[in-house]
Formats: sequence, C-alpha cells, structure tokens
Amino acid sequence: MKVNIRRLLMLVVAALVLFMTGVSAAQAANPHFKRNGEPVCTVTQTGSTSSTTCRTVLAGLGNDDLLATVTVSGFAVYQCQNQGGNVAPGQNKVLVGPATAPTFIDSDAIKNGNLTLVTNPATLSAPGTVTAAQAGCANNNWTGVNPVLTVTSISLVIEQPPGTVIFTCSASNPNGLGSTVALTC
Repeated sequence: MKVNIRRLLMLVVAALVLFMTGVSAAQAANPHFKRNGEPVCTVTQTGSTSSTTCRTVLAGLGNDDLLATVTVSGFAVYQCQNQGGNVAPGQNKVLVGPATAPTFIDSDAIKNGNLTLVTNPATLSAPGTVTAAQAGCANNNWTGVNPVLTVTSISLVIEQPPGTVIFTCSASNPNGLGSTVALTC
C-alpha cells in the first residue's frame, strides 16, 4: 500500500511541476505594441506599381519564430487609346490584387521579448493594358493604357508562432489610402 501512495504522490508532484512550467511560460508571453509603436505602413506609388512596407514595435513576445504577412489591394484607372493614338480618360476602376508579402523573423532576432518589425514590401502591380470594356472605353476600337494605381486596403497579420495569430491590423478606404497609413488592430 505504501508503494502505491508513493507512486501517486510522485505523479501528483510531476503533474504540478509540468503545470507550473506551462503557466509561467504562458504568463511570460504577453504580446503588445510598445508606446507609439502601433503599425504604420508606407505606400510608395509609381504609376502602375505600388510598394507597401509596414513597421511596428512589439514587446512581450514569446521565444518562438514570428511571421508577419502584409496584404494589399487596390484599383487602377486607365486612359483609353484608339488605333490612331488619341487618348481619352477611361471610366472604370479596374480592381488589382491582392498582393501578399510574408516576413519571417527567427526567434533569435527577438531580444528579451522585444522586436522592431519592418516587413518585406508587398508589391501591387496593374497590367500595362486592359481591354476597352475593362477600362470603360467607348468601344472595342480602344485599349486601356497608362494605368494609375491606387491602394485601397492594407492588412497586416502577425503570428507567433506561425499559425497562431496574435494581431490582425488593417486600414481601408475605397477612394484610396495615402502614403503613410496607420493601421487599426
């Protein structure tokens, strides 16, 4: 009988040690943005191409790898060009995207739970030409040319470890976002 009690006591102690180890690890990871470290994205546009990079400063991270994914979408407006080279404004917004850029951060880059995260650029590109119908041209003798791209939505998803979402942040405006965009999480 003493042997069974001793085994039971050892199992209880082992379970308690495992439980306490798990509790302390869970309490250590409390991801949050540092003061003035909320995500801000920079949108750089050049005609038919847009590049979006986001920056944020995190604290309270655990000791796992981190994955940050930026996704952008937008629209392009085209000019209509006929076979004689004449150009007129198009009428339609042609949807472009989404474009996605993942950024993987190895756990070794996270120092004492802190990380300044700068994402890889998400590049959104509009086709150089589209059909007359897509651009909103008068008839099929025209072609949509000279696209001007506008970013309308940005999403940043941060996972730690990859597969476990800790933040989902976004900004959107159907008329277009500016060159510096603060995200809401």
